Amino acid sequence: MTATDTLSIAVVQHACEPDRATNLDRSIAGIREAAKRGAQLVLLPELHCSRYFCQQEDADCFDLAEAIPGPGTEAIGAVAAELGVVVVASLFEKRAPGLYHNTAVVLDADGRLAGRYRKMHIPDDPGYYEKFYFTPGDLGFEPIDTAVGRLGVLVCWDQWYPEAARLMALAGAEILLYPTAIGWNPDDAPEEQQRQREAWRTIQRAHAVANGLPVAVANRCGFEPDPAGQHAGADFWGDSFIAGPQGEILTEAGAKTGVHLAEIERANTERVRRWWPFLRDRRIDAYGDLVKRWRD
Repeated sequence: MTATDTLSIAVVQHACEPDRATNLDRSIAGIREAAKRGAQLVLLPELHCSRYFCQQEDADCFDLAEAIPGPGTEAIGAVAAELGVVVVASLFEKRAPGLYHNTAVVLDADGRLAGRYRKMHIPDDPGYYEKFYFTPGDLGFEPIDTAVGRLGVLVCWDQWYPEAARLMALAGAEILLYPTAIGWNPDDAPEEQQRQREAWRTIQRAHAVANGLPVAVANRCGFEPDPAGQHAGADFWGDSFIAGPQGEILTEAGAKTGVHLAEIERANTERVRRWWPFLRDRRIDAYGDLVKRWRD
């Protein structure tokens, strides 16, 4: 098998501190380690330059946002070009005064900004007050072409929606990538924590199966207190993983900082889709009600 027959993917998992420079250094160190170990594509966690500020509603947190292109894409793009790797990073985008997005950017192997994806599904739950900060994405579900292939980039809460994964697949994505920031409430019972974690793993593995595509997920890890002191904080469980097109786990992280790689055989999608021709058998003539909120 030649080098072009496979794609080496790395997921970088790390904890985040209040200091932006510390977090960016950790992300870049992860990119360097991944490249040293042979990765061609590197995925970073969601909003990896800061702590997860959405635990509270605080207008001062908008100061964390940055322009795209801007300092984040410049720093990560320079490392991508130096190492010749493609990097998927996650930034708090300031589009205009008062207009902000949760945005994933793709830096190609030559360092250029190959494209961006603005998070489409925005949660608003205790400890995850993202609707206060982020305008829903307006770029649709469009894969991004890079030196290593066509990437279907989605962000965190998007991972619960089979429609998003399907639309990326129908547009020709060769892999689904999910930068993520998810954890459990430390006050929840251990049994409930495990149910949440397993549901999160299962839904994303199901996207791999339903679409015959590899899936890569990079989550942050570690405990982050609620700055407002209104709840117990968030314990980000890590457990980043890469799955093949039948949902098989190729590599997975535990709860601690680390860089994890997997080799994807590019021809597997073709083989799996021949065995399980879900795209062939879709009843597109009968799915019109999917565009409705609910069937009364």
